[in-house]
Amino acid sequence: MTQKSLKTELFKTYKLALPIIIGQLGVILMGTSDNVIVGRLLGPVSLGAAGVANSIAFLIASLAVGGMAVIAPMVSKLLAEGDSPKLSALFFNSLLAALLYSTVLSLTGFVVYRYFSILGQTEAVESLGAPFFFLIILANIPMIFFLAVKQFSDGFSKPSIVMYITLLGLVFDITGNVVLIRGLWIFPELGLNGAAIGTIFSRLLMLGILLFYLRTQPAFRLLFHLPRWKADKALLSEILRRSVPAGFQAFFEIAAFSFAVIMMGWLSETELAAHQIAINVVATTYMMATGFAHAGSIRVGEAWGKRNSTGIRLSGRAAYTWVIGFMGLCSLVILLFGQWIIRIYIEDDAVLAAALPLLTVAAFFQLSDGVQVVGLGLLRGLADIRIPTYITFIAYWVIALPASYLLGFLLHLESVGIWLGLLLGLTFSAVFLYVRYNKVSRRPLPAA
Repeated sequence: MTQKSLKTELFKTYKLALPIIIGQLGVILMGTSDNVIVGRLLGPVSLGAAGVANSIAFLIASLAVGGMAVIAPMVSKLLAEGDSPKLSALFFNSLLAALLYSTVLSLTGFVVYRYFSILGQTEAVESLGAPFFFLIILANIPMIFFLAVKQFSDGFSKPSIVMYITLLGLVFDITGNVVLIRGLWIFPELGLNGAAIGTIFSRLLMLGILLFYLRTQPAFRLLFHLPRWKADKALLSEILRRSVPAGFQAFFEIAAFSFAVIMMGWLSETELAAHQIAINVVATTYMMATGFAHAGSIRVGEAWGKRNSTGIRLSGRAAYTWVIGFMGLCSLVILLFGQWIIRIYIEDDAVLAAALPLLTVAAFFQLSDGVQVVGLGLLRGLADIRIPTYITFIAYWVIALPASYLLGFLLHLESVGIWLGLLLGLTFSAVFLYVRYNKVSRRPLPAA
């Protein structure tokens, strides 16, 4: 493993990751813009209600968000092996998997909506959050299909189109939110629900444009070879066998953060709004870090398809190098400019005072968060799903959540204690996923 080969791999990872990162940033900025607009136009109670609803809705969707990510390395592996005819069958069966996820997760969401009161929030938060939650569950359906389709542009190492579509969707989402919340021109004033309706239409637009683009581009025409568009029980089972555990990896982490939102609601509406701002900031850096994880999984999948052990280890080293440097920079920015970051969301002295110490803790778990998500991505590229799923379960449900409750409520550290518990879970996950990747990447590769 020469220095020159590492530099080459760093460049290839960067070239692949950059449009993915910008696309991921566009996705998270939709949530950020929603929070900024809601906080500015409707105040801290609506911001807290949106935070609870979005957290639970994204928790439910996380099974698909994490699950769909296994498809891109499958695509890059098939391309490296020269098995392009199988790609159209994989494309169709990935859409079937997206349909299954959409059906099951939407039904789950509707049950949660029916019993929204069990979350134990204040009456004001519950009355605003429940209808908003219902609409976000509907918005998750086009998002799941979009994620399934985008895996193929990513797997072909052509993620730029998704970047442009996502940025267009962001502009549409911001415009729709302002118009529908306030009721401008011919549109009625819908308040908080207007933000959710704007999200539905922006996601439908993004899915439609991506499908149209892939259908009309020569590089992707083989995906639309209709004679191969048949339900393949073995292929669909393979997708689900990989995607369901990968989905639970995302679920366990997001569930910990979602339950932290609920615990914040037990403290006060001010603490809830402060948490929503802080979690939105770190979610932005996290989603950008997933760009390196996704690029790493694609590069590892390609190296695996070529039976290149050295390439697998180079891809992992490059992904870890990039994410450590990036998240270290994010930590520094948060520590230096935390107060100004909070004021972007809301001008409320009580919320500012509550959010600032949370951002200080968040600055320290940036590195752990980035390292653990890259570890998951690299192992996903090697089809190593089961053990990482156990690691994430222990990290968030055995360590993070109990520690958050112990520190936050029993030791009376309140919101800071909740975040320190999350930091412990993230650090455990980062260390053990790296150990797992180090072991798996050195195994002999199976025959073609």
